[in-house]
Amino acid sequence: MGILEGKTGLVVGIANDRSYAWHIAKAILAQGGRCAFTHLPGEKNERRTAKAVEALGITNPWLVPMDAASDGDIDSAFARYAESFDVMHFLVHSIAFADREWLASGKFVQTPRASYLSAIDISAYTLVAMAARARSIMARSGGGCILAMSYYGAEKVVPGYNVMGVAKAALECTARYLAWELGPDRIRVNTISGGYLRTLASSAVGGAESISEANKERAPLRRNVEGSDVGGTAAFLVSDLAAGLTAENIYVDCGVNAVGV
Repeated sequence: MGILEGKTGLVVGIANDRSYAWHIAKAILAQGGRCAFTHLPGEKNERRTAKAVEALGITNPWLVPMDAASDGDIDSAFARYAESFDVMHFLVHSIAFADREWLASGKFVQTPRASYLSAIDISAYTLVAMAARARSIMARSGGGCILAMSYYGAEKVVPGYNVMGVAKAALECTARYLAWELGPDRIRVNTISGGYLRTLASSAVGGAESISEANKERAPLRRNVEGSDVGGTAAFLVSDLAAGLTAENIYVDCGVNAVGV
């Protein structure tokens, strides 16, 4: 019997079978949990997410469109979830966005206002927006866990990560404030600071390959993180085994964050 038997929740952010959200869903399913999914609007995005979900062994997934930049879309997706499921024990927020043009070393100072604000909106504010919609059904479920994905560039300079680092810092702080306000409803809110993993999002960062090689050399485990590392940690965090753990940022990066030079 897995640690998530009888648990149901929503996973937001599966783009393909390399994304952290995919590995998290895989670990949750392996522990007996049940997952619902959203995808970006559009037939191409729906097909891509559906293909990734099918690779998880789910042949008839609950899968609805949601543009996180639209409050109406978020309202619709969570309303449809509540119509289909009586409970929500976990919510996985694994989305982020920054204009690729400004993700290059030396270009942060040129970041336009609109690009700066859109990165914070999609990467951080959406956690607030989704938590607000999830709160009532989670409270009725006896509580649960909201989990978001961060990265070490939120607290240390990673050249090329730029405005995404600012957005991730906002995300981590947002999670702590949500943890305080939602705690009385027995809703825990945590972030995972995952190490470098080659995904659609990470490939947009200038110098990503050099980050990968440097991390492999610096990490105490002498390797880069794998999707399953983060997936396993996420499954633990959304389970009752982590019932006393909230407002935390958990590093899953093979120890890179602990090394000074």
